[in-house]
Amino acid sequence: MSMRRKVLIVFVLLLAVLPQLPVPEFWITQLNYTGLYALVVIGLVLLTGIAGLTSFGQAAFVGLGAYTAAYLTLAHGVSPWLTVWAGLAITFVAALLLAWVTLRMSGHYLPLATIAWGLSLYYLLGNIDALGKYDGLLGIPALNFFGVPLNTGRGFFYLLWLIVLLAAIAVIHLLDSRTGRALRAVKGGSTMAEAMGVNSFRIKVTAFVLAALLASVSGWLFAHFQRTVNPSPFGLNMGIEYLFMAVIGGVGHVWGALLGAGVVKILEDQLQVWLPKLLGGSGNYEVIVFGVVLVLVLQYARDGLWAFIESRLPRVHRVIDWADAAALPERTRPPPGEVVLDVQAMCKEFGGLVAVNDVSFQVRAGEILGLIGPNGAGKSTTFNLVTGVLPTTRGEVRLRGQRIDGLPSREIARRGVSRTFQHVKMIPGMTVLENVALGAHLRGRSGVAAAMLRLDREEERSLLREAEAQLRRIGMVGSMHELAGNLALGPQRLMEIARALCSDPALLLLDEPAAGLRLKEKQGLADVLRQLRGEGLSILIVEHDMELVMGLVDRIVVMEFGTKLIEGTPEVVQASPAVRAAYLGTEH
Repeated sequence: MSMRRKVLIVFVLLLAVLPQLPVPEFWITQLNYTGLYALVVIGLVLLTGIAGLTSFGQAAFVGLGAYTAAYLTLAHGVSPWLTVWAGLAITFVAALLLAWVTLRMSGHYLPLATIAWGLSLYYLLGNIDALGKYDGLLGIPALNFFGVPLNTGRGFFYLLWLIVLLAAIAVIHLLDSRTGRALRAVKGGSTMAEAMGVNSFRIKVTAFVLAALLASVSGWLFAHFQRTVNPSPFGLNMGIEYLFMAVIGGVGHVWGALLGAGVVKILEDQLQVWLPKLLGGSGNYEVIVFGVVLVLVLQYARDGLWAFIESRLPRVHRVIDWADAAALPERTRPPPGEVVLDVQAMCKEFGGLVAVNDVSFQVRAGEILGLIGPNGAGKSTTFNLVTGVLPTTRGEVRLRGQRIDGLPSREIARRGVSRTFQHVKMIPGMTVLENVALGAHLRGRSGVAAAMLRLDREEERSLLREAEAQLRRIGMVGSMHELAGNLALGPQRLMEIARALCSDPALLLLDEPAAGLRLKEKQGLADVLRQLRGEGLSILIVEHDMELVMGLVDRIVVMEFGTKLIEGTPEVVQASPAVRAAYLGTEH
C-alpha cells in the first residue's frame, strides 16, 4: 500500500472517531465550518488551479444553495432532501448563463465580471421581501437523516465530511481522465487544446458549472447547520476569502483545498482573539495579517502548503494496467498518391499587411512535403491557416476533397489533421504519458459523470495504451512517468510528435520538430518520419535544419515574404539561384 493511501486512510479514520472523543464542541464547530468552506474551495481548485479561471463570485453560488433550501423549507414545507436538488437546478441554470456571458472574456475582465455579478446577487438577496431582506430567514429546521436528527455539531459532522470526502475523491477521479486532461490543457491558452480536438469554451463552462454546484451544496449544508441565512456570508469579502483558502492550501491540489480551508478558518478565529490583546484595541487586524501572508505565499510558495507536504511523500508512478486493453479504432488511410491536402491561392491579411499571398501546394498520401524559407517568410502563418488557428482571408484549403478553411481547429483535428508547435506547448505538471494521451482526446467519448464515478476505466486504459505505443514508437517509453516539465527541449519536441500521432491523423504538420534535438535524436526522428511515410501518412514539415530536410522530404515548397518562391524536389531547390538569393541575399 502506498504512503499516500495510508495517509488518506489515517485521515478518514481520524474524522470517523473525532466526534466520539472528548473534543470541545468549539473545535467540532470549527471543523464543520472547515468542511463547508472546503467544498467551495474544491470547486475553486477545479476552476482556478486546473482550468486557470479566476472567480471572486463563488460565495454567490453558496448563497443560491442556502436561500433555496431556506425559502422552500420555510415557505412551502419542502423536504431538505428535495431542496438540495432544487438548489442545484437553480445554480446550474444561473452558472450556465453566467458562464456563457463571462467566460468569453479574457485577462482581467473575467475576474471583474465575477465581482460584478457577485455583488449584484448579494444586493438582490438583501432587497427581496420574501427572503427577509438583510435580516434573512430564521428557524430553518435541522436535517433529519433516516430518523436521526442532525441538530448538533457532532451529528452534522458525519454527513458533512462524508460529502466533502466524496466530492474530493470525485474531483480527483475527474482529473485523472480524458476530461481532466482537457481541463488542464485550457489553462495555458486554447490554441493547443483546440488543436487536440478539445472544445475549450465548453470545457471551461464545465469547470465553472461544477465549481458552482459544489458551492451550492455547501450553501444547502450551511443553511441547515446555521439554521438561519442572511446575505452577509455570501458577499464579495467571502468570495475573496475562498480564493485565499485555495491559494494557501495549494490552488492546484484537491487535498490542498481541505488544508487551506482549515488553516485559514482556525487562523482567522485565533487571530481575532490574539491580535486585540497584543495590540491593545479592537479591530479586524486579521485582515492585515492575511494580506501579508498572501503576499509571502505568492512570493515564496506559490504552490501552497499541500505542495510542500506532497514533496515529502514518495512519488507514486501510475500502475500499468492497460497491456490487455482494447485497441482504439483507426482512421481509414487514403490510398498512395491521393491528394490529402490541397491548398489553393491561400491568402492572409492582417489589416494592410499581407502575411501569406496566393500560396498553393498539395500534399499526397505517403509523402513528406517540406516548407522552408527565411525567417518571416510566412511558414508558421501557413500552418496556422491550414489548422484553423487563423481564418483565411481568401483561397481554399481542402482535406481529402472537403473544404476545411473556416472551420475551427478542433473540427479540423476531428477530420484528421494533427500538429506540433514552433514553441513547445504542453502541460508541465502532467506526466509525459498523460500529455501524449491528450492527443487521443477525440478518440474517447467518456464525459464528466463517467469519470467521477470511475465508469470510464476501460476507455481510459485504451487511451493510455495508445499513448504508450506512440512513446515507444519514438523511443521515449522509458520517460513516460516523468513530469513533462522536467524534460529538456529535445525530448519535449519528441513528446509533442507522439501526442500528435496519438490522434491517428491522416495529415501530420510538424513545425520545426528538430529544433533543440541532438544529432542522434535527429536521426531517430528522421527514421520515425520515414516509417510513417511508409505507412501512408502525409506529412508537412517546416524545418530550418537543411541537412535533415534535404535528406528526408520528397518535395519542397520555398516561401519568401509570404509568397511561394519555388516548388520541386530537394535537388531542384538546392540548384535554384532564386533560393540562394532568398537565403543569402545574393544570387552569387
